[in-house]
Amino acid sequence: MAFWRIPLDAEQIDVTRGIVYIIEDRCKGCGYCIEYCPKQVLAFSKKFNKKGYHLPEAVKPDDCVNCHYCENICPEFAIYSAEASPSAEAVSG
Repeated sequence: MAFWRIPLDAEQIDVTRGIVYIIEDRCKGCGYCIEYCPKQVLAFSKKFNKKGYHLPEAVKPDDCVNCHYCENICPEFAIYSAEASPSAEAVSG
């Protein structure tokens, strides 16, 4: 999301990071997860599943903020996100 100004407490807020998981056999290639991702993390891949549908893939996985929009919008429950563990740099620094 683009802000017209930087919030005053921007340095104090820890933004969670997520990992996107796709259950390939459930996906029907509707593209809702791609369309409604606020960070444009997903895009259609060139890969097909067993049913012949194009699958989404995470093209910018580091931008995922674990908002769960993709799993809430998916009619087939074929995608979900989980909180990524903090990196070693963030823990030590």
